[in-house]
Amino acid sequence: MEFLKSFDSDDDVEFVETFFNVVQHVHAEESSNATRTRAVVNRDRQTAHDLLVRDYFADNCLYNDDSFERRFRLNKAIFLRISNALESHYDFFKQKPDARGRMGFSSIQKCVAALRYLGYSITFDASDEYLKVFHEEYLRKPTQRDIERLYSAHEERHGFPGMLGSLDCTHVAWEKCPTAWRGQFTRGDISEPTIILEAVASQDLWIWHAFFGVAGSNNDLNVLGQSPLFNDIWTGKAPDMTFRVNGHAYKYGYYLGDGIYPDYSTLMKESARKDIERAFGVLKQT
Repeated sequence: MEFLKSFDSDDDVEFVETFFNVVQHVHAEESSNATRTRAVVNRDRQTAHDLLVRDYFADNCLYNDDSFERRFRLNKAIFLRISNALESHYDFFKQKPDARGRMGFSSIQKCVAALRYLGYSITFDASDEYLKVFHEEYLRKPTQRDIERLYSAHEERHGFPGMLGSLDCTHVAWEKCPTAWRGQFTRGDISEPTIILEAVASQDLWIWHAFFGVAGSNNDLNVLGQSPLFNDIWTGKAPDMTFRVNGHAYKYGYYLGDGIYPDYSTLMKESARKDIERAFGVLKQT
């Protein structure tokens, strides 16, 4: 694994190798049954757990909060919130004995493995099962009740009836971009590789749509061309949430966007897009 060379010490390499093994084998370990025979690999789970706690979670841990945030791509408080939620929502993240009666990996080991993989980039399909914990509140399509609330809140705050949210894109620096991909993810006016993020945010910073542009994406318009944002409207599956302006009825709500966007009935070009700008500011500070 070439990227292991970028870590600071042999302890770091040992840590990463341990959790690569966890991710590779943990599903098989949890789903194995008494009638299934396979080679037993003693990965010394308890020692690995103790090492993890000593290094990052003990009162006098080896690595400070700055090191934690650099290696996990999020701060420790957010990590612990996610870890607790995963353990509460999914039986998989609870430590329990396997079919042979041996205790499996601890909850914190499983969460570390998942978030380390996410932090250092893997395919969406490989991590999809870990991304649904907060789906009841975040990154989901608005329900009819949500849309009614959004209409009301945005009309009260901005004076725009029928507004679903504020739409925009931002470039997120990709520090660990592979050398072979740098050309595809580097735009002429930005000196480092970035991934472009399209998002919709409401007045209370609820981000309910997020889409990362693929290789070669360099502006809001060509990201929108690949985005699933309007799929339900195009396929006729979007709920009919009619609103009226100046005596005219409109079937679907709209988004505020800047001047680069096309003249769609679901887009309004408006400079007052502070909601999404605030949301991006919050994301880049965490």
